[in-house]
Amino acid sequence: MFITRMLQKLSLALIGTTIAIMSANPASAVTMQVNSGPFSSYADAKTVTFDDGTANDPNGFVTYSNITSNIVQGSVSGQYASPSGDNTKYLTISPSGSNVAGDSGFVNINFKKAVNYFGFYAGSLDSYNFVDIYKGNQLLKSFSGADVPTAIADGSWTSSQANMFVNLVADTGETFDRVVMRSNGIAFETDNHAYRLAESVPEPSAMLGVLAIGACGMTSLFKRSQHKATVKG
Repeated sequence: MFITRMLQKLSLALIGTTIAIMSANPASAVTMQVNSGPFSSYADAKTVTFDDGTANDPNGFVTYSNITSNIVQGSVSGQYASPSGDNTKYLTISPSGSNVAGDSGFVNINFKKAVNYFGFYAGSLDSYNFVDIYKGNQLLKSFSGADVPTAIADGSWTSSQANMFVNLVADTGETFDRVVMRSNGIAFETDNHAYRLAESVPEPSAMLGVLAIGACGMTSLFKRSQHKATVKG
Protein backbone atom coordinates (compact mmCIF):
# COMPACT_ATOMS: atom_id res chain seq x y z
CA MET A 1 0.00 0.00 0.00
CA PHE A 2 2.85 2.34 0.82
CA ILE A 3 4.49 1.75 -2.57
CA THR A 4 1.14 2.27 -4.34
CA ARG A 5 0.73 5.67 -2.68
CA MET A 6 4.28 6.58 -3.65
CA LEU A 7 3.60 5.73 -7.30
CA GLN A 8 0.44 7.81 -7.27
CA LYS A 9 2.35 10.76 -5.83
CA LEU A 10 5.07 10.28 -8.45
CA SER A 11 2.44 10.29 -11.22
CA LEU A 12 0.97 13.55 -9.93
CA ALA A 13 4.44 15.04 -9.61
CA LEU A 14 5.26 14.16 -13.24
CA ILE A 15 2.05 15.77 -14.47
CA GLY A 16 2.65 18.84 -12.31
CA THR A 17 6.19 19.17 -13.65
CA THR A 18 4.91 18.98 -17.23
CA ILE A 19 2.36 21.72 -16.55
CA ALA A 20 5.07 23.90 -14.98
CA ILE A 21 7.34 23.42 -17.99
CA MET A 22 4.51 24.29 -20.39
CA SER A 23 3.70 27.43 -18.40
CA ALA A 24 7.33 28.52 -18.40
CA ASN A 25 7.52 28.18 -22.20
CA PRO A 26 4.48 29.90 -23.75
CA ALA A 27 3.85 29.29 -27.46
CA SER A 28 5.26 32.57 -28.72
CA ALA A 29 8.93 31.99 -29.49
CA VAL A 30 10.19 32.26 -33.06
CA THR A 31 13.89 32.63 -33.78
CA MET A 32 15.67 33.93 -36.86
CA GLN A 33 18.56 32.21 -38.64
CA VAL A 34 20.28 32.78 -41.98
CA ASN A 35 22.01 30.78 -44.69
CA SER A 36 23.75 31.78 -47.90
CA GLY A 37 22.32 31.13 -51.32
CA PRO A 38 18.87 31.71 -52.81
CA PHE A 39 17.19 28.60 -51.35
CA SER A 40 16.35 27.24 -47.91
CA SER A 41 18.86 24.98 -46.18
CA TYR A 42 15.93 22.95 -44.76
CA ALA A 43 15.69 19.86 -46.96
CA ASP A 44 12.11 19.06 -45.88
CA ALA A 45 10.74 22.51 -46.78
CA LYS A 46 8.25 23.17 -49.60
CA THR A 47 8.94 26.18 -51.83
CA VAL A 48 6.97 28.87 -53.68
CA THR A 49 9.23 30.29 -56.43
CA PHE A 50 6.92 32.80 -58.26
CA ASP A 51 8.59 31.61 -61.48
CA ASP A 52 5.23 31.29 -63.27
CA GLY A 53 4.48 34.96 -62.60
CA THR A 54 1.94 34.23 -59.86
CA ALA A 55 1.89 33.83 -56.09
CA ASN A 56 0.30 30.37 -56.34
CA ASP A 57 1.65 27.54 -54.20
CA PRO A 58 2.11 24.40 -56.36
CA ASN A 59 1.75 22.32 -53.19
CA GLY A 60 -1.65 23.82 -52.35
CA PHE A 61 -0.96 24.77 -48.72
CA VAL A 62 -0.37 28.53 -48.98
CA THR A 63 -2.63 31.39 -50.08
CA TYR A 64 -1.27 34.86 -50.81
CA SER A 65 -3.55 37.89 -50.58
CA ASN A 66 -3.31 41.64 -51.25
CA ILE A 67 -1.29 40.88 -54.37
CA THR A 68 -1.52 43.52 -57.12
CA SER A 69 1.57 44.23 -59.23
CA ASN A 70 3.92 42.53 -56.77
CA ILE A 71 5.46 39.86 -59.03
CA VAL A 72 8.34 41.34 -61.02
CA GLN A 73 11.63 40.41 -62.67
CA GLY A 74 14.93 42.24 -63.02
CA SER A 75 15.61 45.68 -61.55
CA VAL A 76 14.16 49.13 -62.07
CA SER A 77 15.92 52.05 -60.44
CA GLY A 78 13.79 53.72 -57.79
CA GLN A 79 11.28 50.84 -57.77
CA TYR A 80 12.78 47.40 -57.10
CA ALA A 81 16.04 45.47 -57.31
CA SER A 82 16.43 41.78 -58.05
CA PRO A 83 17.98 39.84 -55.15
CA SER A 84 21.66 39.24 -55.82
CA GLY A 85 22.20 36.51 -58.42
CA ASP A 86 18.46 36.00 -58.92
CA ASN A 87 17.36 36.19 -62.57
CA THR A 88 13.87 34.78 -61.97
CA LYS A 89 10.58 36.38 -60.97
CA TYR A 90 10.13 37.40 -57.34
CA LEU A 91 7.89 39.30 -54.92
CA THR A 92 8.31 43.02 -54.24
CA ILE A 93 6.41 45.12 -51.68
CA SER A 94 6.35 48.91 -51.45
CA PRO A 95 4.27 51.36 -49.40
CA SER A 96 0.68 51.87 -50.48
CA GLY A 97 0.33 54.92 -52.71
CA SER A 98 4.01 55.04 -53.68
CA ASN A 99 3.03 54.53 -57.34
CA VAL A 100 5.64 51.88 -58.05
CA ALA A 101 5.33 48.15 -58.73
CA GLY A 102 4.19 46.21 -55.69
CA ASP A 103 2.72 49.22 -53.87
CA SER A 104 0.15 47.10 -52.03
CA GLY A 105 1.87 48.01 -48.74
CA PHE A 106 1.80 44.47 -47.41
CA VAL A 107 1.15 40.87 -48.43
CA ASN A 108 -0.69 38.27 -46.34
CA ILE A 109 0.60 34.69 -46.43
CA ASN A 110 -1.94 32.23 -44.99
CA PHE A 111 -1.17 28.56 -44.37
CA LYS A 112 -3.98 26.00 -44.58
CA LYS A 113 -2.19 23.89 -41.97
CA ALA A 114 0.03 24.97 -39.09
CA VAL A 115 3.73 25.36 -39.89
CA ASN A 116 6.81 25.57 -37.68
CA TYR A 117 9.12 27.15 -40.24
CA PHE A 118 9.04 29.88 -42.89
CA GLY A 119 11.96 31.19 -44.92
CA PHE A 120 12.68 33.48 -47.86
CA TYR A 121 15.54 34.79 -49.99
CA ALA A 122 15.80 38.48 -49.13
CA GLY A 123 17.27 40.98 -51.55
CA SER A 124 18.74 44.39 -50.71
CA LEU A 125 17.49 44.23 -47.11
CA ASP A 126 16.47 47.49 -45.47
CA SER A 127 15.61 48.36 -41.87
CA TYR A 128 12.10 49.32 -43.04
CA ASN A 129 11.33 45.77 -44.24
CA PHE A 130 9.15 43.84 -41.77
CA VAL A 131 7.87 40.29 -41.21
CA ASP A 132 5.07 39.60 -38.71
CA ILE A 133 4.38 36.05 -37.46
CA TYR A 134 0.84 35.16 -36.33
CA LYS A 135 -1.00 32.25 -34.76
CA GLY A 136 -4.65 32.99 -35.41
CA ASN A 137 -5.07 36.63 -34.43
CA GLN A 138 -2.18 36.55 -31.96
CA LEU A 139 1.02 38.29 -33.04
CA LEU A 140 3.88 36.02 -31.96
CA LYS A 141 6.85 37.98 -33.23
CA SER A 142 7.75 40.86 -35.51
CA PHE A 143 11.13 41.23 -37.22
CA SER A 144 12.70 44.04 -39.26
CA GLY A 145 15.58 43.89 -41.69
CA ALA A 146 17.78 45.27 -38.92
CA ASP A 147 17.06 42.14 -36.81
CA VAL A 148 18.52 39.69 -39.34
CA PRO A 149 21.68 38.06 -37.88
CA THR A 150 24.95 39.18 -39.55
CA ALA A 151 23.00 41.42 -41.94
CA ILE A 152 23.69 45.05 -42.74
CA ALA A 153 20.26 46.37 -43.73
CA ASP A 154 21.54 49.12 -46.00
CA GLY A 155 19.72 48.22 -49.23
CA SER A 156 22.81 47.01 -51.09
CA TRP A 157 21.99 45.24 -54.36
CA THR A 158 25.12 43.08 -54.28
CA SER A 159 26.46 42.67 -50.73
CA SER A 160 26.08 39.20 -49.18
CA GLN A 161 25.24 41.00 -45.91
CA ALA A 162 22.12 42.49 -47.47
CA ASN A 163 21.18 39.53 -49.71
CA MET A 164 20.70 36.25 -47.84
CA PHE A 165 18.22 33.51 -47.03
CA VAL A 166 16.27 34.23 -43.83
CA ASN A 167 14.81 31.38 -41.77
CA LEU A 168 12.10 31.89 -39.13
CA VAL A 169 11.93 28.83 -36.89
CA ALA A 170 9.35 28.14 -34.15
CA ASP A 171 10.49 26.54 -30.91
CA THR A 172 9.76 22.85 -30.37
CA GLY A 173 6.02 22.20 -30.15
CA GLU A 174 5.12 25.69 -31.35
CA THR A 175 3.44 26.62 -34.63
CA PHE A 176 2.07 29.56 -36.61
CA ASP A 177 -0.37 29.88 -39.50
CA ARG A 178 0.04 33.36 -41.01
CA VAL A 179 2.88 35.63 -42.06
CA VAL A 180 2.58 39.28 -43.06
CA MET A 181 5.35 40.86 -45.11
CA ARG A 182 5.30 44.66 -45.29
CA SER A 183 7.52 47.61 -46.04
CA ASN A 184 7.58 51.28 -45.04
CA GLY A 185 9.91 52.15 -47.90
CA ILE A 186 10.82 51.15 -51.46
CA ALA A 187 11.11 48.17 -51.45
CA PHE A 188 11.03 44.70 -49.84
CA GLU A 189 12.14 42.09 -52.39
CA THR A 190 11.95 38.35 -51.64
CA ASP A 191 11.98 35.07 -53.53
CA ASN A 192 11.77 31.30 -52.99
CA HIS A 193 9.43 31.34 -49.99
CA ALA A 194 9.84 28.09 -48.05
CA TYR A 195 7.73 26.51 -45.33
CA ARG A 196 7.46 23.27 -43.35
CA LEU A 197 4.20 21.71 -42.15
CA ALA A 198 4.07 20.90 -38.46
CA GLU A 199 1.75 17.87 -38.69
CA SER A 200 4.30 15.52 -37.15
CA VAL A 201 5.01 17.76 -34.14
CA PRO A 202 2.86 16.71 -31.13
CA GLU A 203 0.99 19.50 -29.39
CA PRO A 204 1.94 20.14 -25.72
CA SER A 205 -1.56 19.06 -24.60
CA ALA A 206 -1.11 15.75 -26.39
CA MET A 207 2.23 15.20 -24.68
CA LEU A 208 0.60 15.93 -21.31
CA GLY A 209 -2.04 13.29 -22.05
CA VAL A 210 0.63 10.72 -22.94
CA LEU A 211 2.46 11.39 -19.68
CA ALA A 212 -0.75 11.11 -17.66
CA ILE A 213 -1.72 7.82 -19.32
CA GLY A 214 1.78 6.47 -18.81
CA ALA A 215 1.78 7.41 -15.14
CA CYS A 216 -1.63 5.81 -14.55
CA GLY A 217 -0.45 2.74 -16.43
CA MET A 218 2.52 2.38 -14.10
CA THR A 219 0.21 2.47 -11.06
CA SER A 220 -2.18 -0.06 -12.61
CA LEU A 221 0.65 -2.42 -13.54
CA PHE A 222 2.01 -2.32 -9.99
CA LYS A 223 -1.43 -3.06 -8.53
CA ARG A 224 -1.84 -6.11 -10.79
CA SER A 225 1.60 -7.41 -9.84
CA GLN A 226 0.83 -6.87 -6.15
CA HIS A 227 -2.47 -8.74 -6.52
CA LYS A 228 -0.78 -11.73 -8.19
CA ALA A 229 1.81 -11.89 -5.43
CA THR A 230 -0.95 -11.93 -2.79
CA VAL A 231 -2.85 -14.74 -4.54
CA LYS A 232 0.27 -16.89 -4.86
CA GLY A 233 1.06 -16.38 -1.18
